Amino acid sequence: MASDFWLIAGLGNPGKKYEGTRHNMGFMVADVLAERWSVNFADHKGLAMLGKSTMNLDGRTVKFFLAKPLTFMNESGNAVASIAAYYQIEPDHIVVVHDDMDLEFGRIKVKAGGSAGGHNGIKSIDRSLGTPKYARVRMGVGHAKRGPNAHDNTVNWVLGGFGPDQRKQLPEFLADGADAAEDIIFKGLAKTQEQFNGR
Repeated sequence: MASDFWLIAGLGNPGKKYEGTRHNMGFMVADVLAERWSVNFADHKGLAMLGKSTMNLDGRTVKFFLAKPLTFMNESGNAVASIAAYYQIEPDHIVVVHDDMDLEFGRIKVKAGGSAGGHNGIKSIDRSLGTPKYARVRMGVGHAKRGPNAHDNTVNWVLGGFGPDQRKQLPEFLADGADAAEDIIFKGLAKTQEQFNGR
């Protein structure tokens, strides 16, 4: 029997050296949600930091798990699939928050299914769940310079930090990302897309 819990997974890389980097947008949004809903993280099988809590919005209460995979980005699926299987959470109750280079910094797009857009964390989750049909909150981080060293530039970009201007905007951006994850759960995907995707 499928559980009525939701799972929100914020993607990132564990460890000090990755803290505050573009690739860790998902972790940062997860931290905002943890603070909002008093989530305490504990280790889940060495694969993720996992906590559970309830959200109360619009007179409704929803139980949810919040996860920060410890598997490194490229193996995010192992963590997400393990939690989903263990707690019997179906893909339509999973929300994944991740950085997206195809969107300008500060933009958020919400979707379910579709291509992984070259994001290794999403590719891994698609593989491990056997479906892309889960919700995604795509947090724009902008794009690295193209050119002869495009691959290295991209790696350095996603593993780089934010400039002073972006750092100022970051708290509000992360709060918007947290709102988007909550809205998917409470208002459904279509309504959330209307609200965020057109901005």
